[in-house]
Amino acid sequence: MGENKVVLVTGAARGIGKQIAITLAKAGYDVSVNYRTKSDELDELKSEIESEGVRCALVQGDVANFDEAEKMVKETVEQLGKIDVLVNNAGITKDGLLMRMGKEDFEKVIDINLVGTFNVTRNVIPYMIKQKSGRIISISSVVGVAGNAGQTNYSASKAGIIGFTKSLAKEVASRNILVNAVAPGFIATDMTSVLSDSVKENINNQIPLRKMGTAEDVAKVVKFLASEDSSYVTGQVINVDGGMVM
Repeated sequence: MGENKVVLVTGAARGIGKQIAITLAKAGYDVSVNYRTKSDELDELKSEIESEGVRCALVQGDVANFDEAEKMVKETVEQLGKIDVLVNNAGITKDGLLMRMGKEDFEKVIDINLVGTFNVTRNVIPYMIKQKSGRIISISSVVGVAGNAGQTNYSASKAGIIGFTKSLAKEVASRNILVNAVAPGFIATDMTSVLSDSVKENINNQIPLRKMGTAEDVAKVVKFLASEDSSYVTGQVINVDGGMVM
């Protein structure tokens, strides 16, 4: 078994999750990449991670399903030996005004974003308590802090992650397990690349730094929270938003 720290990143097939997986691999972590649907890009990601001289496990599973979450955690421990860091990143949006929002669109977002965070964390915590150390980092959103019209479901799920983080931090601090959240603002991803220039300009005007963030900006903060440099930081929410929400 390697001496590297092991990180499990949920929803790591693309976007911010993928960048977190790559950034932590470059920092010397063995990485367990959780994904929901198989794609050719996954094998490329595995090769990219392994090219850093670390191990990589690919674990399939829908975080919204408790049994699948349990299975992905067990598979990670079987393949990589332990879990030192959990990054709860898996998430979806189904935006719409509340007066038109279907019950399914509300429940689906809560199930993946919030219940999914519970499902995976609940299955990881016993391992961390046994080894008397661990880091749990959940990706929230500035929308969970400040709200956003048309995103009651997403905002509720991300605000829920903040409450979950603070409560769990109090429960497990005595076991040397640190629990924090990262709240990204507008981040340039595949989802934002389709926006028109005028919409992008309008977004940038709301941000004091006058630009969208990158997936790397978020991944660097996750790397800090996963490292020994953050050993006196727990129960915190770090906004990575260019100053948009202060």
